[in-house]
Amino acid sequence: MGQAKSNEVQNPAELEKPWRDFNWAQKEELKKRLTDFTLNDPNMKYIGILVAGQIGAGKSSFINSVQNVFQGRITSSALADSCSGSSHSFTKQYITHHIRNGSKGSLLPFVFRDIMGMEPEKLCGSSTEDIVSAVFGHVKEQYKVDPQSPLTIESPDFNRDPNLSEMALCLVYILDADKVQLTDDRLIEKLQTVRQRISEKGIPQVIVMTKVDEACPLVKNDLRKIYSSKKIKDKMELCSAKVGVPLNHVFPVKNYSYEIDTKDDIDVLILKALDQIVHLANDRLEIIQGMDVQ
Repeated sequence: MGQAKSNEVQNPAELEKPWRDFNWAQKEELKKRLTDFTLNDPNMKYIGILVAGQIGAGKSSFINSVQNVFQGRITSSALADSCSGSSHSFTKQYITHHIRNGSKGSLLPFVFRDIMGMEPEKLCGSSTEDIVSAVFGHVKEQYKVDPQSPLTIESPDFNRDPNLSEMALCLVYILDADKVQLTDDRLIEKLQTVRQRISEKGIPQVIVMTKVDEACPLVKNDLRKIYSSKKIKDKMELCSAKVGVPLNHVFPVKNYSYEIDTKDDIDVLILKALDQIVHLANDRLEIIQGMDVQ
């Protein structure tokens, strides 16, 4: 008789081993590292992080998910749209969101700024001009985005002389894992335009790839399969190639959507992405300080 064959058949959607090392037990370590975070400029209270990307990808939900981690409960500081089929951005204004450590804790030294989502059509969603202006601190708080009339230096909402805290020291692109393969080339061109213009000024960029559970049944059943999923790996590589952000700056996450309690596995993915974002922003702050000294 021949050698008995194993009854176990490798799932073609699952890699033999995770392609990216990830410690699922690091939640408290990452959380402490971020709550104890110190800026490279002691005179600054916080550094700004701009969140941009395609409509419906979960920009506001990502900000809320970050809040959830530090609050230990489900929050809604950034209003998010539950209509997945919506064709236009739910976010209309440019809003800053502070992150608090616990319900009565201190504010953390980083803020997220939310802006209207981007759409493929030329006069729809946030324009590349408004996003670039926001990165460089030229957009005033609660500016109502008008897709057909981007901010100009003559606009009352144009901040002519921004300070460092009003600028974004890291830009986060939010992309939908379930739809990235179908993303309109016109939207990709907008993202690439933004990337080119802010890269010239040395602004770091990260992709947060959301809705991994909707993109892959393997991950939907077990979030810890995220780095064993061939589909998620392919989609991360596609995000990297389309936008031009290095693969080690692409982070897959699941935002809180239907949950009524926080979960460690969701939290640790969000914290890992946040840790990279905040440190990149702080590195940029250190470079700016060095330039000022020179």
